[in-house]
Amino acid sequence: MQNGIAEVLTGRRVAAVSGGGRLDLTLDGPVTVRVAHEFRVDAPSEVEHYYPGLTFRPTGPLLGLVGRAVAGARVTMAGGLEVAFDGGVTLSVPPHAVVAPWSVLTPGGAVCDGLAGGEVVWSDGPATEGRTEG
Repeated sequence: MQNGIAEVLTGRRVAAVSGGGRLDLTLDGPVTVRVAHEFRVDAPSEVEHYYPGLTFRPTGPLLGLVGRAVAGARVTMAGGLEVAFDGGVTLSVPPHAVVAPWSVLTPGGAVCDGLAGGEVVWSDGPATEGRTEG
């Protein structure tokens, strides 16, 4: 199931990026990648670290994701999330011991949640219909 997240996200385009106390990366479909803790965006010419708990506004390479397609995604062995985009940009969300740092949502609910301690939980409900096991 580690690679099932690629089947959910790959090929979707970023429609919007919003900040505040968390990052919401809205993809077509609609699917939302929600990040509730620190994360990093690696672009070919720069790396930016973000701390949503401190409230932030999207800048630089994060705003540059709008219109890009997801080239690949994976849940790391430790329970983090990595999403690669066209153009060589990568969003990396590390696991956290206390906070649930990330989730992938559809209008029907959560597809996958990265929980505190690195645990990852997949939904068995309607949000995952049409997704094959990976």
